[in-house]
Amino acid sequence: MTRQKFHPLQLPFLCLAIFLGNFLPGTSTTAWAQVADRYETARKQMVQTAVIGSGVKHERVIASMLKTPRHEFVPTNIRSQAYFDMALPIGGQQTISAPFIVAYMTEALDPKPTDRVLEIGTGSGYQAAVLSPLVQSVYSIEIVQELGLKAKTTLNKLKYANVKTKVGDGFLGWPQYAPFDKIIVTCSPERVPIPLVQQLKEGGTMVIPVGQRYQQTMYIMRKVDGKLKAEALRPTLFVPMTGNAEDNRQVKPDPLNPQLFNSDFETVKEGYDFLLGWYYQRQVKLASGNDAAQGEHYARFFNETPGLSSHMLQGFAIDGRAIGSLAIRAQIKLNDVRQGRTRDEIPLFAISFYDDSRHEVGVVSLGPFIGTHDWSPVQKIVRVPIQAREAILRVGLFGGVGEFYIDDLKLRHNKR
Repeated sequence: MTRQKFHPLQLPFLCLAIFLGNFLPGTSTTAWAQVADRYETARKQMVQTAVIGSGVKHERVIASMLKTPRHEFVPTNIRSQAYFDMALPIGGQQTISAPFIVAYMTEALDPKPTDRVLEIGTGSGYQAAVLSPLVQSVYSIEIVQELGLKAKTTLNKLKYANVKTKVGDGFLGWPQYAPFDKIIVTCSPERVPIPLVQQLKEGGTMVIPVGQRYQQTMYIMRKVDGKLKAEALRPTLFVPMTGNAEDNRQVKPDPLNPQLFNSDFETVKEGYDFLLGWYYQRQVKLASGNDAAQGEHYARFFNETPGLSSHMLQGFAIDGRAIGSLAIRAQIKLNDVRQGRTRDEIPLFAISFYDDSRHEVGVVSLGPFIGTHDWSPVQKIVRVPIQAREAILRVGLFGGVGEFYIDDLKLRHNKR
């Protein structure tokens, strides 16, 4: 039997997951009521830590996140993970987005009760469900037929009456119901599809992740005089928009040459608050000065509240059939770094590997790191599962407290 490994980001909800996992068909009504209570408890904790704790302030969005049963939108075999702040596989090479990102995008959209919203990428139906009580109507498109039909069934079962779905290529939008007050895109094209620009009402707003496969930026775009004015919000990572958008993608990742972007932190953008190339950044800042381990810039993680997130992530393509191992190396500095509420809440590097269906097939780590010391090198060679087709590198305090500095991060691959 293979022992399941949990990433530190999942651990706050692990005890609940174990509890829920113990219930099987045939459980008594009383026990199922207890399960429902535990889901509600987990949802409240998720919203408090992953949504409010990460800066979302929109009261109506927070209320919808509190009421929307995310566990109903994930496959039953991973339902125990429904309230982890992470993306989860839902089939069809697609994922349900992490709760923070759903809340963040919804807040950026600034939903009004009179809005007619087009969603590109129904997926599980969760984003549409969160939007449902906030707007007049939601029109949602999913290109994967199996997912589109399942999402429709789930939304109907839960009585989200103002959500209309269809199976189709989201690149083309839904001209039958255009123009839309708002458009939200939950998959990433390389460029904004022209049909979506045409179907957005003058003065309307679009929230969309755009860019290369593993280097995307979340934008809020407003239509002024028939054209979009874009404002960059934050780095992010979404599954690619398939269909026309993917067929015409010009820059594609090379799984035989896995690489990180801006791993020495020397690529900077003036006036931009985030470290370029890294996403889901929480309590991390770009630091500059002659005290860097190399160059002029480095990453500084900081946290004073045990259990609170402080981390960043980056994805990359990798083919485990050709790449047998990865060598990870970095310079780190610690200032009074201690574990958080549990011994698992500690600073480290972790690489999660995923197969072509985006199911996790392995996790490896470098660390933990505790105490105080000046810049020093750390390194490790890790095995790549043969099933791996992509990976995510996570780095940070992960609930630990203190200051954790990283510089000159390098990733080198070795052939199988």
